[in-house]
Amino acid sequence: MANAHLVIGNQGCVLIDAGLPGSATKIERALSSQGLSFRDIEAIVITHAHVDHAGGAAELRERSRAPIIAHEEDLPHYKREVPMTFCPTGWAGRLFFKTPLPHESYTAFEPDVLLSDGDTLDLSKFGVNGIVKHTPGHTKGSISVELGSKEALVGDLLASGIFIGGLLRTGHAIRPPFEDDPQTVAKELFRLVDGGIERFYLGHGGALDAREVRRHAEALVRMHQQTKQT
Repeated sequence: MANAHLVIGNQGCVLIDAGLPGSATKIERALSSQGLSFRDIEAIVITHAHVDHAGGAAELRERSRAPIIAHEEDLPHYKREVPMTFCPTGWAGRLFFKTPLPHESYTAFEPDVLLSDGDTLDLSKFGVNGIVKHTPGHTKGSISVELGSKEALVGDLLASGIFIGGLLRTGHAIRPPFEDDPQTVAKELFRLVDGGIERFYLGHGGALDAREVRRHAEALVRMHQQTKQT
């Protein structure tokens, strides 16, 4: 249901998101399939504080000794001081909110590298040609990784397919079950597409090309305009 991504560079690799609590075994198997181990992870980027992305972070840091990179706006949630807020995007989100999964607890942690508004972190020091930037909208502290290959890993700025995890129509962009500010999401998606990103990797569902991401951003803008008119 949830994707974690491993970016393998010339001098190291960076893990994007940590999955649910207890995901370390699955991630270890994925590393092994590439001839790698936890020792090869140079950094862990957590795109936002929802449990399916941050839940395994504390354990993965302990096993890899890699620093965790995140944004300060989600820090109270990472430290488990403040409960997450959820803004459902439709009936699926409202139903999902009633299940235990979104509210599942996880081991508190404090990131080793905290971004602030406007910060850009160069990942070359961790062996990867790319940057980490603040891309709010899904949560206040959502961040994304923009690679020199014109690819981006954007967490839950958008999803794809039908159902959480994109079982069908994986080339079709949808809103995730929860979204704090869709217009901020649209702004960030336009920035990424206009900045030259051609391929988007998501927290839920298959990858999308820039044309489909732009279509989705335009739909968010139209939704906002229609809401204002009514």
